[in-house]
Amino acid sequence: MTDSTTLMRRRDLLAGGVGLGTLAAMPAWAQHHSPGLSPRAELSGPDITLTVARQHMMIDGKPYHVIGINGSTPAPLIRLREGQRARITVVNTLDEETSIHWHGLLLPFQMDGVPGISFPGIPAGGRFTYEFPIVQSGTYWYHSHSGLQEQEGHYGPIVIDPAGPDPIMSDREHVVVLSDHSPLHPHAIFRRLKMQGGYFNYQKQTLAGLLAGRDQPLAERMDWGRMRMDPSDVSDVTGSTYRYLVNGHGPADNWTGLFSPGERVRLRIINASAMTNFNIRIPGLTLSVVQADGLAVQPVTVDELQIAVAETYDVIVTPTDDRAYTLVAETWNRSGMARGTLAPRMGMVAPVPALRPRPLATMKDMGMGGMDHGGGGGSAGCTPEHAAMGHCKSGDMPGMAHGQMDHGGMSHSMRDFANAPGLPRTPVVQTVAPMPVDRTGEPPQGLGDVGHRVLTYRDLKSIAVNPDVRVPSRALTIHLTGNMERYMWAFDGVKLNAVTAPIPFRLGERVRVTLVNDTMMAHPIHLHGHFFELVTGHGDHAPRKHTVNVAPGGTVTFDLTADAEGDWAFHCHMLYHMHAGMMQVVTVRRDAKTEAAA
Repeated sequence: MTDSTTLMRRRDLLAGGVGLGTLAAMPAWAQHHSPGLSPRAELSGPDITLTVARQHMMIDGKPYHVIGINGSTPAPLIRLREGQRARITVVNTLDEETSIHWHGLLLPFQMDGVPGISFPGIPAGGRFTYEFPIVQSGTYWYHSHSGLQEQEGHYGPIVIDPAGPDPIMSDREHVVVLSDHSPLHPHAIFRRLKMQGGYFNYQKQTLAGLLAGRDQPLAERMDWGRMRMDPSDVSDVTGSTYRYLVNGHGPADNWTGLFSPGERVRLRIINASAMTNFNIRIPGLTLSVVQADGLAVQPVTVDELQIAVAETYDVIVTPTDDRAYTLVAETWNRSGMARGTLAPRMGMVAPVPALRPRPLATMKDMGMGGMDHGGGGGSAGCTPEHAAMGHCKSGDMPGMAHGQMDHGGMSHSMRDFANAPGLPRTPVVQTVAPMPVDRTGEPPQGLGDVGHRVLTYRDLKSIAVNPDVRVPSRALTIHLTGNMERYMWAFDGVKLNAVTAPIPFRLGERVRVTLVNDTMMAHPIHLHGHFFELVTGHGDHAPRKHTVNVAPGGTVTFDLTADAEGDWAFHCHMLYHMHAGMMQVVTVRRDAKTEAAA
């Protein structure tokens, strides 16, 4: 019996005995401080056992109910190597079904871990063994795909080392898992959202703000009010109920990663939150982005980046001074912050910047990106046709009057189904973007005026030539739709419980997919079992991702090679959006020709 097997069995025994009166211990990589990951992983080897149990964890000195794995939340770091075969047994001690999805890993669909799609789930008191080859390297993560367990702490990081030397040179590395946690049970959060979509929004515009000249002027507020839209409703669940965590630690805990001045420090950043996009910056340091979703990109130097739910970014920082630096993970709606520290020694701290003013949605976020109405996002989205109509003047009123206009048969109403004639007229289609545009070249929402370099998707360029450079043989458009008042979300106006057939692909075919966001909220869309190439102007070096954030009122286009046979989940990774219906099944099957060739 190997030392690692003995260690894992001891952990299994301890985890099985964890009760609500026992506080979870952090795995070594997530302790209050980290000297940097050593070559020996937290859990590794060909055989790994994970035990899922209910327990407590401490956040900023207070205990909270969570779901943990092997006695810890976040779950243990799993470190694997490209080319090995993994055999991971999951033991479920919960009184309900559970599962684990290996986010971003390429594997047989039966091992993907989505109950009802790729396997039956792991029943209460049961166990399941996942077994699959490791065919890639990079930074990934794992989480429950059962109910809302992910929100309760059922998530952990994965690091896969390349088969040979790592081409990304660094002297030290830290895993940085970002998440959100609430004392409210996730089903209680969902009930409140169903009662009132903006229930957790404590940043609404006020009369005091109007009198002080802040935010929108009166006429504009009235226009938005007539459309029953709230420009401050950027995020469904906010800092009014969430604590934002770095490796399971709250801001007061101040997780600290150590370095020696002059070292190249690799940060493997994972957004394992349920509902929060984070804006990442380290005042005093530049960030060199070297991986996106586990795959290498040509290094891009920025001062800030937004990491959407379920994305991963690897960045290199090189602190040269013998001082502390604050790792700032500010929420996209600026209602809170996850905070950590990089320092040469424990006990050092750096100034923590105040939260910046929260963003307000614009006309471009309403899907009127072909027009520039003052605060609508700049002239880049203004077409010559609308310039001729006078819609691109900076003094043009940004109100909803355009919601009733029709210029030459082109309606600007967000209620006009003529702008998307294929959509069904269901309650889940509250709005239709009149003029959605590709926003992948823009800083993410709220970061357009921060005064420094911000990562955009168009900045990403693959180091390697894409494995499939064929021209797509067909095109597919999918609309992201919703109804905030009733808190319903869907693809193409059909919630998952009303879907009658999966989205079909032929094995090996090349398809160009365009996602159109008809809502005023961003949606990080994840396709299981595949990577796709973003169409952002980089040809055969397009960035390859498994999750992409679609801006409000925007579009994203990617080319997909359907090279993984089976049934795969396809969904928004905002947990409550998925739970409310924004999920579909993609099925990849052989046609007669590929069947004969096989």
